[in-house]
Amino acid sequence: MQAPFDTPIDDSADLLVGPLRGPRQMLATQQYDNHTSIHDDATAQKLGFKGGTIEGPTHFSQFVPLCVALWGTRWLESGCLSAHYRNPCFEGERVRAFVARPKNGETQTTIWMQREDGVEILRGTAAVGSDNPPSALEQRIKDLAPPDRLVILHDVSVGMRGQRMRIRMDANQHMGHLYPFSLADKLKVITENSPWYSAAGAGSSPWGRAIIPVEMISVLLNHSRDANEFPVRGPVVGLFADQEIRLIGGPLFVGEDYEIEREVVALSGSRRTESMWIRTRVMKPGSDEVIATMLLNSASLKDSYANYARDLAALES
Repeated sequence: MQAPFDTPIDDSADLLVGPLRGPRQMLATQQYDNHTSIHDDATAQKLGFKGGTIEGPTHFSQFVPLCVALWGTRWLESGCLSAHYRNPCFEGERVRAFVARPKNGETQTTIWMQREDGVEILRGTAAVGSDNPPSALEQRIKDLAPPDRLVILHDVSVGMRGQRMRIRMDANQHMGHLYPFSLADKLKVITENSPWYSAAGAGSSPWGRAIIPVEMISVLLNHSRDANEFPVRGPVVGLFADQEIRLIGGPLFVGEDYEIEREVVALSGSRRTESMWIRTRVMKPGSDEVIATMLLNSASLKDSYANYARDLAALES
């Protein structure tokens, strides 16, 4: 069987460390709710960033070879990456993935990513299987303080669910305004490529089919998002503040139909943002068996909502 990755790994008694990589920005033309996003230079600069940010799950690819080195290909069937995005990364910057070597046969460990200058980009956990302590984000949700008065998310409540919908990712399928590229486009620039991601090399995989890269699972589960699915006031610019992708029933495959359902599982806030935590469950068509999940903290920037001060005053009157 052909090895899934040729990523050079610095493997010590305590750490697995990947190489420095320069992830590519592919969302400069992203649009939603009839406006550009935080990944557009002009939009990002208006909100205090130095430019368009690289989307968080892009970084997940650098952890995959490290996790497979630790736990084998079963990680591609029942693995989890759970991370809090701490600082943005921009095109041209190089970053490195770190995974702490688990002790005593443990199946969950700490992960983090650093920019070349030492700034931490993300921190969280990686795991394999289901018998593990709470992941980084499961623990983070448990520790959330009740939010102050919400304005952008005033009409959203925990427990709200979206409609069950059909999704699919073909190799050359353009993923729409939210993700203006295809899987084939991504594989030309992905930081850690694998023969198992394309039809040409899929025959060497344990499944004999092309699998969807973990970072592209985020694209698959988000590209069909309806701006009106939950009653968020806007227009507003958002960003991913926390994200977890968990495989339960094997890898997700290129060219296969799935169904998803989204649910608001928590609300929170900070000085600059209001956050809606959404859990997306993935099922095969006609089945209620969950084969993968994504937990996403979709944070809306208060400064991007033109009517924030007006609506806040009305709610407080």
